[in-house]
Amino acid sequence: MADGVVAIHAMFIVFAVLGGFLALWRSWVALLHLPAMAWAAYVEFSGRICPLTPLENELRALASERGYSGGFIEHYLLPVMYPAGLTRDVQLVLGAAVVAINLMAYGLLARRLAARRS
Repeated sequence: MADGVVAIHAMFIVFAVLGGFLALWRSWVALLHLPAMAWAAYVEFSGRICPLTPLENELRALASERGYSGGFIEHYLLPVMYPAGLTRDVQLVLGAAVVAINLMAYGLLARRLAARRS
């Protein structure tokens, strides 16, 4: 089950970062995506750990496996992207990247909707 939580966590991150582009395809996706993006940005900007991380660790402990300290991004993604580890500055950059990527997607969506109205 812990591996399932990891898969859900990874899919959530991908959706939070790139879901704005799905809204270009189906605009109703924005109703799901905007709260997800806001949560992801909040977690990064505030330095918090997503609640899925302790859930994963608890499930691993129940299965007599070893959990880990820190957050999902620090444990799974940063060793690949940033071998030195997660710092506050890196978290701020990641949060800004989530917002910037989605501002671009929603800017395209707004332009498309405005063109339809014209």
